[in-house]
Amino acid sequence: MSGRVFGQYVLLALTWGASFLFIKVGLEGLSPAQVVLGRLIAGAVVLFVASTVSRSPLPRQPIVWLHLLVVALLLCVEPFLLFAWAEQHISSGLASIYNATTPLMTMLVSLIALPSERPTRTRFAGLLAGFAGVTIVLGPWQGSGGGELGGQLACLAATACYGIAFVYLRRFVSPRGLAAIPVATVQVGVGAAIMVLLSPMIATGPITLTPSVVLCVLALGVLGTGLAYVWNTNVVAGWGATSASTVTYLTPLVGVALGVVVLGERISWNEPAGAVVVILGIALSQGRLAPLIHRLRSRRKRPATSHDWVI
Repeated sequence: MSGRVFGQYVLLALTWGASFLFIKVGLEGLSPAQVVLGRLIAGAVVLFVASTVSRSPLPRQPIVWLHLLVVALLLCVEPFLLFAWAEQHISSGLASIYNATTPLMTMLVSLIALPSERPTRTRFAGLLAGFAGVTIVLGPWQGSGGGELGGQLACLAATACYGIAFVYLRRFVSPRGLAAIPVATVQVGVGAAIMVLLSPMIATGPITLTPSVVLCVLALGVLGTGLAYVWNTNVVAGWGATSASTVTYLTPLVGVALGVVVLGERISWNEPAGAVVVILGIALSQGRLAPLIHRLRSRRKRPATSHDWVI
């Protein structure tokens, strides 16, 4: 295992998990749209520099730019706005838990939209378990207020956008064999341009630029939206997409821990409990639990030997 790749994997988990803390602090001085505007501009600058340094040319075909316009809306603008709006009403830790439903949303959309994706009993079981976990996190028996419930539903809408975007990328962009960093540069750059155009209408309101607000928005853009794409590309190249995707299991742990330790957020029992069920559902739907169950069954069936009792 490459130490460099492992280091970037850890940085990726920490950065994506901390993104919800950065959003929460950014909202102390900015509106949700202002946070997203700063995030996308900073991320676009970092990715443009990364593309230039790596000498990776940007796509030239107009059809690719059209597809990436759709991706920019679904993967950057809409979900970023939804999460930022949601964190006005819910904790950063809870938002990070909902972000972990992205693989479930992606699988659900792919089963509907991609003929090559054949449904299996394991996938259906994983999806059912995952969405049962979402229900536990929602805690409908608690009778949440309108704002809190709206924030949670906004998070689910954001991950649904992610799911649609990933399937769209797989269907229309990935078959073209384009390098990952230039693709990310275009989609984030286009997302930033869209936010600049929309800012006179939605990025309004008073601005209070304290050092913590500025640092968190810069960290959100430079790390969470810029360098994180580069790190993820390197981890996928070094470990493969399947192993790289396990970062999904770590980001909610980081997000909840930072929310509790740094912001003093309180969590209800159902939030971590539901998160565990969601993660188990993801693992089941991706076929990660089957090998473990098989090994456990094999050990139970294997007759005991004298070596089994050595401590």
